[in-house]
Amino acid sequence: MTDTGLWGSAVPFLSDPETPGAEHREARLAEVRAEIGGTGTYRHTTAELAHGCRVAWRNHARCVGRLHWKALRVIDRRDAATAEQVFDACVEHLRTANNGGQLVPVITVFAQRGPDGSEIRIWNPQLVRYAGYRRPDGTVVGDPLHVDVTRAVEALGWHGRGGPFDILPLVVQMPGERPRWFELPADAVLEVPLSHPEFAWFAGLGLKWHGVPAISDMRLEIGGVHYPACPFNGWYVGYEIGARNLTDTDRYDVLPEVARAMALDTSRSDTLWRDRALVEVNRAVLHSFRQAGVHLVDHHTVARQFVTHEERELLRGRTTPADRDWIVPPLSASTTPVFHRSYTNADRSPNFHRQPPAYPVPGRGADPGSPPTAEDASPTAAP
Repeated sequence: MTDTGLWGSAVPFLSDPETPGAEHREARLAEVRAEIGGTGTYRHTTAELAHGCRVAWRNHARCVGRLHWKALRVIDRRDAATAEQVFDACVEHLRTANNGGQLVPVITVFAQRGPDGSEIRIWNPQLVRYAGYRRPDGTVVGDPLHVDVTRAVEALGWHGRGGPFDILPLVVQMPGERPRWFELPADAVLEVPLSHPEFAWFAGLGLKWHGVPAISDMRLEIGGVHYPACPFNGWYVGYEIGARNLTDTDRYDVLPEVARAMALDTSRSDTLWRDRALVEVNRAVLHSFRQAGVHLVDHHTVARQFVTHEERELLRGRTTPADRDWIVPPLSASTTPVFHRSYTNADRSPNFHRQPPAYPVPGRGADPGSPPTAEDASPTAAP
């Protein structure tokens, strides 16, 4: 590892890390250079790690919920040395984030990648995900997005019930070791059954979703140091569940079933049956989470919050990088303020980055070389 790019806005050195004093900064840089020269890398202080995580959230162009970046709770578990310890920390992460439904944005950071490339990986794309079982006829029971990871976990010896909402076990792979799977305890998994404020039949569809979107397959980079295992969460925007996870044609694809139950004319596209059913699924999501006391935010509110974040950043002399394809909601886009603004996408450091899946993918072998398809729109406090 060279000195290039190892320190900049990514690494704080004082209690006010945005404006570090020159004398303290130079002393810390000298320490870092010496440590790199001796070991090939360097270790962040607890304060540097915490600030780096928050700024990584602030910098991530695909997240619409960055207004709350300073509230991120950072749990330093770089000491976790076994798969059991990593799993236990992930369970504690979920319990902390759940917070009785009043969700808390949390990141748990495990050991950094070693100079030799050794690293901890969590196979699951999120700490809580639903299995996908492909039948012989090509259809899928459960979440089609997770057919590959389900197959990989089954190869390790796990077998689910074969239902539409089976929670995958957590798979942890330590450096130089075989992956191990662990069942998540029920008290760590917050789920919300879906009903509708007007349609009594909706509850009979048997739909539900988990409450905490804890991304667990991305890599955190702070000042040239990489953390390949760093689960983090915020809370859902309603459309991530109601306009993507449950309704995309390559996910649960529930719109035809909902439209039939609503007695809509599905014979032609211009009846807008998809649009009408889509709105009702999203109403059900918002209603159900509210009734269950589990926090999430609607797309109108989060869009206004994002504009507030932009304005606050400008007052501090900072621009806000944004990937418009992810910031503009997929539901009623033109009714939100972000639709009418232009954005510049910039990859700043520190940041979160996608990385190849750790599990074998058919056609790629055991060491896949290209990133996975994005699974959700961006959870409010996570990319």
